[in-house]
Amino acid sequence: MRLNLTKKDLVKSVYMQIGFSKQICESLIDEFFSLIVSNLIKEKKVKISKFGTFIIRTKSSRIGRNPKTKEKKIISKRNVVLFKASKEFKNFVNIKNNE
Repeated sequence: MRLNLTKKDLVKSVYMQIGFSKQICESLIDEFFSLIVSNLIKEKKVKISKFGTFIIRTKSSRIGRNPKTKEKKIISKRNVVLFKASKEFKNFVNIKNNE
């Protein structure tokens, strides 16, 4: 059983369902992902109806420790992407698991 869904898998699925060439399907998927990323950078939040919301959160710098050497090091300030699933998505996942 495969655990990862790759871009190639997405291209093949779109190709099989729509029937466009694989190059067109790949460019559609690339454009979809770049649209999400660019809007996330610009707006800090992207909501996809009935799927979920991507949010950029800023984590402040903090002191971390290497568990092997116990050496303390400063972890720099950075942005992280959070995903919160919608109620519909959660319900869909739970219904599929119960069957």
